[in-house]
Amino acid sequence: MAAAKKLSQVAAHMAIAFAIAYGMTGSVVFGGLAVIIEPVINVMLLPHHQAAWTRFTRSARTAQARYLMVVSEKLSQTALHAGVAFAVMYFATGSLAFGGMAALLEPVCNVLLLPFHDRIWDNLASRRSLAAA
Repeated sequence: MAAAKKLSQVAAHMAIAFAIAYGMTGSVVFGGLAVIIEPVINVMLLPHHQAAWTRFTRSARTAQARYLMVVSEKLSQTALHAGVAFAVMYFATGSLAFGGMAALLEPVCNVLLLPFHDRIWDNLASRRSLAAA
């Protein structure tokens, strides 16, 4: 069930990326580029990002400092995703405006829509556990 949920999250993220790229350009090709290239770049960069933040967090001396590091990591990860969205759209279209719109829209759409996705999966898990009991 966990693997299916993760695959579904990836598919939802890719659908959001496609919808934004297609909506801005009207091109299936640019939408497809956003779906393929952006996740590949994120998958390549995120382990390095996480490793760096793990080192930073270990150096925190107090609970408050560790909490601030966790919050900072999430903000940094959001900035990384926005930067990748900007770069993919900018290099695909040559437009700073399209790059900027993608950098703003994609993280916002993911933040707004993915909780609904997770709620659906949580409800499904609850129903399965009730049926099993």
